[in-house]
Amino acid sequence: MNRFYCLRADISGDKITIQDREQMHHIKDVLRLKEGEKVAIFDEDKFEYSCVISKISDKVYLDIKTRVNPCLADSRFKLTIACAIPKKAKIDDITDKLVQLGVHSVIPLMTERVVVKLDKQKKLLRLERWKKIALSAAKQSQRNSLPIIEPVMSFKEVVALADKFDLKLIPTLGGRRKSLKEIFAKITPASIIVLIGPEGDFTDDEVNLAKKAGFIPITLGDLVLRVDTAALAIASFIRLNADH
Repeated sequence: MNRFYCLRADISGDKITIQDREQMHHIKDVLRLKEGEKVAIFDEDKFEYSCVISKISDKVYLDIKTRVNPCLADSRFKLTIACAIPKKAKIDDITDKLVQLGVHSVIPLMTERVVVKLDKQKKLLRLERWKKIALSAAKQSQRNSLPIIEPVMSFKEVVALADKFDLKLIPTLGGRRKSLKEIFAKITPASIIVLIGPEGDFTDDEVNLAKKAGFIPITLGDLVLRVDTAALAIASFIRLNADH
């Protein structure tokens, strides 16, 4: 069944009105759905609705047939990935894949060795694009919640959020590090944040700053992974191990 997102403000009684242009275009022109067809809707409060299209005109009107209580278990934990903006691999693709893997929030990260430079206007435009990508990926993967895509943040800004998380991890290539298997054998955290570094890794100063804030240095094995590969690998591992 095709799935779409709506705001609670678009729901009135047993009726839903879809007026977002992109979603309307997808319903009318891409999927070519007709009146009487069934669709699924989810909102920002994680409610899911089984609906029937009642009318397609300047807007898409839906009749609610059943409503499911909020699904609190996209995962038993909330995973945040703060990923350095890479030089070659697109953050667009990283965002898309992380959302499909069930990540709760994504933070585009600026570190000392990030080559890509974005001015204020570009940051705003990129953020809007990343949010659209995240919405599309959430619908495709049939998530019951909309992932959070944060604005571009500096390394210091992200580290300052440390107290909000039960487990804080920073993969790095040097120094004393623990393995993910070792960490998850001992704890079952409710919230996790992972910092993914740029080409060339984090600087020593960045690693030391993170460690002072409670981040645990970890290793992802003997191979040196690209930014996009590292982000997806660690999200996959954590989802597999912390969610079971």
